[in-house]
Amino acid sequence: MTVHSVDAPTLADEDARGRTRRGRVRMLLVLLACAAPVIASYFTYFVIRPSGSSTAYGTLILPTKSLPDLALADLDGRPVAARSLRGQWLLVAVGPAACDAACEQRLFMQRQLREMLGRERDRLDKVWLITDGASLAEPLRAALTATPAVTLLRADAAAVAAWLAPEPGRTLEQHLYIVDPMGEWMMRVPAEPEPSRVKRDLDRLLRASSSWDRAGR
Repeated sequence: MTVHSVDAPTLADEDARGRTRRGRVRMLLVLLACAAPVIASYFTYFVIRPSGSSTAYGTLILPTKSLPDLALADLDGRPVAARSLRGQWLLVAVGPAACDAACEQRLFMQRQLREMLGRERDRLDKVWLITDGASLAEPLRAALTATPAVTLLRADAAAVAAWLAPEPGRTLEQHLYIVDPMGEWMMRVPAEPEPSRVKRDLDRLLRASSSWDRAGR
């Protein structure tokens, strides 16, 4: 019976493993460097407060919830990648294609809050997730011709509810939701909100993220 010897590790093998380890360390350092401004801005907003307690009007979502791979589609039924929503702050509304008085109020609130941001408004997009397949009501159709238009996308109601959540005693449709440019849901606007107080939250978020976020995807 022939015994085959196993080659001992060579210096070249050790060098290759060393290069692999160093490459992984460098990659982790790069990722940490990219995330550092985001972590720092949120730490400042969430933790370093003169009063020692939250001054936010909206409800902070901690930990934040990442945008899942929702099966989104445009109004013509064409698939839209959920990741395409990243790169901008989002003011998200959820609801069916029917649009009652409360729906119209949320459309108005979305538009006004964005305009109230002044020169920073281009850093915020308005998104409406339609949770059924019915024909759009007129107010939502009119939102398509607004300047800028609301981004209307159809989404599975259960999948959206697994990502976003209302406050106790409320429904998903009663709130607006703030999502950061990394695709993280990080704040829920109260139902029947005071616009000036929501605007103050948005101002603080945009100011805190000014070092790493720019308008446009």
